[in-house]
Amino acid sequence: MREGDQPTVINLFLDGWGRRYKDLPDGRRQVVSFFVPGDLCDLNIFILRQMDHSIGALTPLTIAEIPRSAFEEIIDRHPRITQALWWEALVAAATQREWTMSLGQRNAAERIGHLLCELFLRLRTVGLTNGTSCPFPLTQSVLGEATGLSLVHVNRTLQDYRAAGMIVLKQRELTIPDLRALMEASMFDANYLHLDHEGRHFDANI
Repeated sequence: MREGDQPTVINLFLDGWGRRYKDLPDGRRQVVSFFVPGDLCDLNIFILRQMDHSIGALTPLTIAEIPRSAFEEIIDRHPRITQALWWEALVAAATQREWTMSLGQRNAAERIGHLLCELFLRLRTVGLTNGTSCPFPLTQSVLGEATGLSLVHVNRTLQDYRAAGMIVLKQRELTIPDLRALMEASMFDANYLHLDHEGRHFDANI
């Protein structure tokens, strides 16, 4: 989906990774969020006459397209699902605020470490981690687009984390031997992800 396209459906990511991004006329790109399995893309998309940003795949994707009529029926007939969707929207907004904090205040090491912690915890929430490891298809270039860092800064930061034994990146897999240590190094507080949220009762018996 490209900026300027007319949105027609809500997309649910079933498998694979995607990104939301904005491009400048000269080709510079800012990634503003990542999608992993289980994520919904733009609940309020039907309000828009045209997309004001782009969404692209980072890996092969499997998505479910939810048309407007089906989505409106779900909302009308299942109020608990509606509440859960509101909760999801609030978490998405909180995550966007945290990304803004990273771009404005965190240094290179903190930005990279914070993003790695966030993605690992999001994947763990949907059962896609294996112990201290998780899939990690992001290139250094994409990491730079998400963190506002040059490729040189991204490479140097990852090498520093590797040398300190805090991460292992190998064959599109990320391993974090000591998650707490990486969280402390990047000043990561998971409260914005609301992993132990009061809305956890929305996860079942809907």
